[in-house]
Amino acid sequence: MHRKEIKDFYFYKAKREHYLARSVYKLKEIDEKYHLLKKNDVVLDLGCHPGSWLQYCSKIIGPKGMILGIDVKELGYKPGDNVRFLKADILNLNIRTIKSMVNKHFDVVLSDMAPFTTGVKSIDHQRSMNLARRSLEIANQVLRKAGNFLCKMLEGEESPAFLKEIKERFGFIKVYKPKGSRKESREIYVIGLGKR
Repeated sequence: MHRKEIKDFYFYKAKREHYLARSVYKLKEIDEKYHLLKKNDVVLDLGCHPGSWLQYCSKIIGPKGMILGIDVKELGYKPGDNVRFLKADILNLNIRTIKSMVNKHFDVVLSDMAPFTTGVKSIDHQRSMNLARRSLEIANQVLRKAGNFLCKMLEGEESPAFLKEIKERFGFIKVYKPKGSRKESREIYVIGLGKR
C-alpha cells in the first residue's frame, strides 16, 4: 500500500471500530507482539489526547485496572470508570502529582507524545528528545520493578545515547516501527520491558 492508502486504511478502520485516532493500531500492534499490557494493570499514558490509547488500554486492563492519561489538551471523549485524566504539561508537572493520583506504582508507562514540528530536522529531533527524556525520567520514578515502558521519538543524532539509557534501565529493549508509520517518517517506538 502507498502512504496515503495506509493512512486512509487505518483512518477508516478507527472510525469503524469507534477509536478516536488511527494511532491506536500502532499501540495494538506493539502490544500484541511484546505483551506490554495485561488485565488489572495500572497504566500511565503521557500525551494521551485525543484518547485512542486510553480506549484501547481500558479494554485490555479491565474494570479492576486503572489508567491515568495526561495531556495539555482535553480528551476527545467521556472515559469509562477505569480511566482518570489530568490536564497538564508533563514538562512542567511535578512527579509527586502523578504519584498522588494512584496508590501504587504503575505497571506500564506509555508515551505517544509528539512535539510541535517546525520542518527543521535538528529542531524537531531535539524537541522530540526532550519529550522522550522526560517520559523516561517519569518512568524511572513511577514504574514498578519489572514494569514496561513504550515511548515514541524521532530518530536523530541523540537517539543512540537515549537508547543506551534505556538499555541500562530495562532487561529487554527494542526499537520498533509499526505498520501504520510512514516508511519515510523518522518516527520510531522504543520498547523497554522488565524495569531493573
